[in-house]
Amino acid sequence: MLAAEEVGTEVLTGEYLSQWLRHSKGRLRSKTHEGYEGLIRLYAAPALGGIVLARLHPLHLQECYASLLERGLAGGTVLNLHLVLAQALSQAVRWGLIERSPASGARAPRPRRPEPVAVDPALAARILQAVAGTPMEVPAAMALCTGMRRGEILALRWADLDEGYTVAQVRRSLQVSGEGLHFVEPKTRRSRRSVALPSFLRSYLQRQRKDQADRRAACVSWRDTDLVLDAGDGGPRHPDTLSSGWYSFLKRSGLPHVRFHDLRHAHATLLLVHRVHPKVVSERLGHASVGITLDTYSHVLPAMQAEAAQAIDALFAP
Repeated sequence: MLAAEEVGTEVLTGEYLSQWLRHSKGRLRSKTHEGYEGLIRLYAAPALGGIVLARLHPLHLQECYASLLERGLAGGTVLNLHLVLAQALSQAVRWGLIERSPASGARAPRPRRPEPVAVDPALAARILQAVAGTPMEVPAAMALCTGMRRGEILALRWADLDEGYTVAQVRRSLQVSGEGLHFVEPKTRRSRRSVALPSFLRSYLQRQRKDQADRRAACVSWRDTDLVLDAGDGGPRHPDTLSSGWYSFLKRSGLPHVRFHDLRHAHATLLLVHRVHPKVVSERLGHASVGITLDTYSHVLPAMQAEAAQAIDALFAP
């Protein structure tokens, strides 16, 4: 920590940000801290690191953001940088290093949220048919049928499933950091949830368990992790390997370019189209609030609005 006698001296912004990162490590998830460090190292330090902290002005931040956007950096990344700087500089105020946070006077760009790729029932059926008998079978079926995130699917254990494979308990997620793979607790209370499983998913899970038992019997170095999806030796399947394998599978199968994450979106969209209540969809996805669900899937709402108008017509028709 910067010593009290240094307050008001020529402390550089880069030096302060390094100190802030060091002291924030204990309260952040390792992946989050790694992301903060990357944003500061790659973008904030080169542009702002040499400026005296006490002289840092909102215009310095604004110019940094504009320059990064001109270089082609995504608006979402610039927004994340702004949010990190806002945290760091607010802490500088609390520590008495500056009187007011320059971030409070700067405005970050508002990124456009990309529209999820539309996966209608016909395409969903094509995907399930194409993945049958491949290593992508269970991951794709789980994403389409439950809306679980990639890391949640890869962290699912057999102990998280009931005996009849009717309910899955989402208790952890598999994440990647510079230190390797980590099982982490869900970020929010709503992310820790129970997800009812459709009955047709049972056959997928039964085949997976039998295949896994066969591989365990033939593997002398089997890792007993109880994971539903493993890397072939019982150990965790790397999330990036799943994503890259998914892209290769799509190319070989002649399917449209659908991100693995879009299967989660497809689950939500198909449920909303079939009039499942948004609150239920939100709970299945593990969103922090139903408002996030409604905002994310607003493209589904116009059709539902038309149905609502027709319902009113039916009630008050002359």
